[in-house]
Amino acid sequence: MSKIKKVVLAYSGGLDTSVILKWLQERYGCEVVTFTADIGQREELESARAKAAALGVRESYIEDLREEFARDFVFPMFRANTVYEGEYLLGTSIARPLIAKRQVEIARETGADAVAHGATGKGNDQVRFELGYYALNPDIHVIAPWREWDLTSREALLAYAERHGIPVEMKRGKKSPYSMDANLLHISYEGGVLEDPWAEAEEEMWRWSVSPEQAPGAPAVIEISYEQGDPVAIDGHRLTPATVLETLNDIGARHGVGRLDLVENRYVGMKSRGCYETPGGTVLLKAHRAIESLTLDREVAHLKDEIMPRYASLIYNGYWWSPERQLLQQLIDASQIRVNGRVRLKLYKGGVTVLGRMSEHDSLFEPRIATFEDDQGTYRQADAEGFIKLSALRLRLAAKLREPR
Repeated sequence: MSKIKKVVLAYSGGLDTSVILKWLQERYGCEVVTFTADIGQREELESARAKAAALGVRESYIEDLREEFARDFVFPMFRANTVYEGEYLLGTSIARPLIAKRQVEIARETGADAVAHGATGKGNDQVRFELGYYALNPDIHVIAPWREWDLTSREALLAYAERHGIPVEMKRGKKSPYSMDANLLHISYEGGVLEDPWAEAEEEMWRWSVSPEQAPGAPAVIEISYEQGDPVAIDGHRLTPATVLETLNDIGARHGVGRLDLVENRYVGMKSRGCYETPGGTVLLKAHRAIESLTLDREVAHLKDEIMPRYASLIYNGYWWSPERQLLQQLIDASQIRVNGRVRLKLYKGGVTVLGRMSEHDSLFEPRIATFEDDQGTYRQADAEGFIKLSALRLRLAAKLREPR
């Protein structure tokens, strides 16, 4: 403990990280640098600086990372059409490597010899943060208070805060029973009634979106433009990556798009139920697959679908900075060079429907070949006979072996 002189803490200003801040000062006798990342969680963050200062913190970093988050983390993930266990769009998972990266950079800038996080010993985030730390600085010292202290409940945290004069904002009204995580891509909910996988999620739980039943009776029709696999414009208006996500979140949420109730397999071994709202991401997944259907070679598209579950698991389990994820990313990015064009979609009462897709220069769809009308000899249908017979050769040989002798 005496070796730790300065630690960079991932800090939100809430109860948990405020207690952690004081605990680090008390337990390790070290200076604490706080780092608060704005990745689109829709919260006022400047108050965290004042809270940290009240606890004796001299260096506080509050940084707007929304564009970096969308451009360098969310968009590369969506080029792969990434979905974990068939449903989860990895909203929490993809934010952790960015936070870890910036923490390690701040540790280097400030001369800190340790980093700390507030993830519990039961969850995935401890793994994601720490794999990121070690990948970016193999010699960094990591402090995970939830694995060290004996403060195992909210009541214990509140009692600690009271003993040490830590200001805790007690919000008026009914406190949310859920553990929530939000960023530019999604908001998640765990705990409370969700710990019973048979119980229906309460309608008042959802923060971003209207229910599909209450969504407008008229659909929204939008057009998304793609360049090399990334969305660059909505309805012809060029937008930054973060603004693309913000805009699609707003439109999707108004139309009840992107709700998910999922029981997932955590990397630490347990099953966990969570609910998610990912309106913009749900729209982007549908749109990206639509433009790829027009511009990707069949075998390239199928290969991407084969490697996607592995890629998704790497992100979910915290291996964003691993050499295998980076190698897969190079393959995925190379496939996107000709993924250019526009997709038109309809959003209606929770659903996203593709209405059309087009690519002026990179479409592999050839109407003269695909037509059911006269193709004027472009495709010789008689050639199909030999193709079918050769394809059936092994099936015919196997069938002959099964014939009675």
